[in-house]
Amino acid sequence: MARICAITGKRPTIGSRINRKGQSKKSGGIGTHVTSITKRKFRPNLQRVRVKLPNGSIKRVWVAVKALKAGLVEKV
Repeated sequence: MARICAITGKRPTIGSRINRKGQSKKSGGIGTHVTSITKRKFRPNLQRVRVKLPNGSIKRVWVAVKALKAGLVEKV
C-alpha cells in the first residue's frame, strides 16, 4: 500500500532524528553537541474509509484525517 492520501495527495516526508549529548549552556554546561543523525519518515495519518464519489458510487479509499476533519470527504 502506498501511503498517499487519495484526496490531498499527502505522502511520507523524510526528516532526521538528531541525537545530542552534553549539558546546555543555560544549565551551566559548555553546550550540547550532535553525536549522530539518523534518517526517519514522517507518515501521514491515513484511514481507510468508504467515500461517496461525485458520480454517486461508493468506494473505499485511503484518506488523511486532516481531510476528514476539514470536510473534504463525504463518508458513507
